[in-house]
Amino acid sequence: MYSEKVMDHFMNPRNQGEITDADGVGEVGNPTCGDIMRIFITVKNNIITDVKFQTFGCGAAVASSSMATELIKGKTLEEAWEVSNKAVAEALEGLPPIKMHCSVLAEDGIHQAINDYRIKHGLEPWEEKPGHHHGHDEETCEA
Repeated sequence: MYSEKVMDHFMNPRNQGEITDADGVGEVGNPTCGDIMRIFITVKNNIITDVKFQTFGCGAAVASSSMATELIKGKTLEEAWEVSNKAVAEALEGLPPIKMHCSVLAEDGIHQAINDYRIKHGLEPWEEKPGHHHGHDEETCEA
């Protein structure tokens, strides 16, 4: 059901934890299955220098969080904003269709953390691209 990459990021998550003095924090959840994801970022000169996550959820949610943090670490805020749920799923060598919402949570968490940083620094939050998928109502965590 899961790729080796998903299993590796679930069993050995990267960047798991909390940044107590984070520059930006994004918290997202899926009301259908109960997954909750928090992403913490530290930003220096517009570069994400540190990133951590805390996820309460299924293995795909943990793996998506782990991979998302790997994809944005060292990137500019603009580059990190462009990391899509599809990029997360592809980096994990695929997710089952019923688990794709976990990668959507990771993308949303990144966006919320970046916008939290921007608001804290007196900047306007960035808007989602037209057609961005936010709905979670038809998705479940059932196997």
